[in-house]
Amino acid sequence: MTDIPFGRPDITDVDRAAVMRVLSGHILTHGPECKGFETEFAAFLGAGAHCVSVSSCMAALHLAYVEFKLGPGDEVIAPACTHVATVHAIEWVGARPVLVDPDPATGNLTAAGIEAALTPRTRAVSLVHFVGIPAEMDEIVALCERHGLRLVEDCAIAIGARYKGRHVGLFGDVGTFSFYPVKHITTGEGGMFLSRHAEVARTVARLRAFGVDRTHSERSIPGMYEVPSLGLNYRMSEMQAALGRTQTAKLPALLAARRANFEALRARLAGSGVRVLDSQTAHAVNSHYCLVAVLEGKLGPHRNAIIGELNAAGIGTSIYYPQPVPRMKYYLDKYGYDAGKYPVATEISDCSIALPVGPHLGGAEMERIAAGLKAAIASHS
Repeated sequence: MTDIPFGRPDITDVDRAAVMRVLSGHILTHGPECKGFETEFAAFLGAGAHCVSVSSCMAALHLAYVEFKLGPGDEVIAPACTHVATVHAIEWVGARPVLVDPDPATGNLTAAGIEAALTPRTRAVSLVHFVGIPAEMDEIVALCERHGLRLVEDCAIAIGARYKGRHVGLFGDVGTFSFYPVKHITTGEGGMFLSRHAEVARTVARLRAFGVDRTHSERSIPGMYEVPSLGLNYRMSEMQAALGRTQTAKLPALLAARRANFEALRARLAGSGVRVLDSQTAHAVNSHYCLVAVLEGKLGPHRNAIIGELNAAGIGTSIYYPQPVPRMKYYLDKYGYDAGKYPVATEISDCSIALPVGPHLGGAEMERIAAGLKAAIASHS
């Protein structure tokens, strides 16, 4: 057990009361909480946001590719260093993920890297804002517009990240968010589909609920509806949405705490022999999900041992991500990717440590984490 956990959901009596109010009623799905959550989360994101609550971030990604009718013969460019859900969603519609090595300073795709991977079959780009660090959106948006590509922003751990004042997810055709327990806010499980295009959001709202043409509140005769299209069941429950609403109300305070912890920890790690992944320009604001410290040079091979020493000292850690996607067995066996083409993704996966900066921690914990990491590094230098 660690006494500095990597992540801990911020659940208060206000959150519990919101869930209990739903459980005390008789509407557990198809109700006003989901609609309220969608409206309030859209307001947090900013002008032009149309939100659809769903069962997970991967569900939102899958819905995007179904909506855009991607399938066999199509290619989608994606980062080689990401959660497997990013590429699984592409696989499930029968398209082919084309993996690209990220930028070493941020872990993000760049316009140059995307352009080098384009083929006549490229239909879309799956852009992940790595650990909440915004990609350089101006160049990427221009590239996608020039080549007629759909742009899907995977913002799973990027709530609060902004580029030139605009929230990530509002640059492409679609943005997707995750509310898993250790994310910025939680609904237990759950996600949000976002689009700047109102009609896309309306279509996906039907698609995530079996393809039926009207909600319960829109039916003049109970139980009467039509099914004009194929659909899925990717709905969020009212209990989850009620929790999401109270969590969203806390976002400014939660993000401020994360930023303070991140900056404090980064300052304490200066000169320690690690590369901290972060935004490289003043107009790209990190969501401060965690601090990823890349152990450079001769320290890299000692990463697992250093993690063991941190954990033994009660300091929780994680890894983003445990394998570059082309080295994961399913993708290696199916496509025969050459992992040697992805040196940056390999370095980030094999030589980095994700350190906690969540609002459950404060300055004293940042001091302890920094001291623990420095001591572990010194023992392997």
